[in-house]
Amino acid sequence: MVMPKEELLTLQGGGLGWLAVTGIVLGVVTFVIGIIDGYVRPLACH
Repeated sequence: MVMPKEELLTLQGGGLGWLAVTGIVLGVVTFVIGIIDGYVRPLACH
């Protein structure tokens, strides 16, 4: 199936992609903050 150029230019999408990128970035930031917190304030295992 070949779409005409006009129809290709009107396609919209990728909203979920931005959500996924935001989630990954926030997850990495949280992970790095946890690592820094572990070095600054180590807690003993009980």
